[in-house]
Amino acid sequence: MARVKRAANAHKKRKVTLERASGYRGQRSRLYRKAKEHVTHSLGYAYRDRRAKKGDFRRLWIQRINAGARANGMTYNRFIQGLKAAGVEVDRKILADLAVTDAAAFTALVELAKANVTANVPAAGTSDAA
Repeated sequence: MARVKRAANAHKKRKVTLERASGYRGQRSRLYRKAKEHVTHSLGYAYRDRRAKKGDFRRLWIQRINAGARANGMTYNRFIQGLKAAGVEVDRKILADLAVTDAAAFTALVELAKANVTANVPAAGTSDAA
């Protein structure tokens, strides 16, 4: 059987792993076995958190919209309901930006939502089940 010489490939692979682990503390940045273990975990965390970041930002936008809506005497739930009833298609990222940077425009949207929520809410004591 032929002899397999792979020292160059092995050194290259280890070098890449150690370069990826260059900022880690202690043995994790110097010993290949420890570095490989930690780099593997790090790549898994990076993959997971690229997806989690989207939900984190959505939560942040909702908190900002809620704060802006409550400052104008309305809850987040009713605000979104009113915008949908009015046919306004503005996503939460833009709404959050308006709530933080342009209070006048956000107040106008809140007033629009208030007008549409009160128009579409059934009267007390009546039910829609038919």
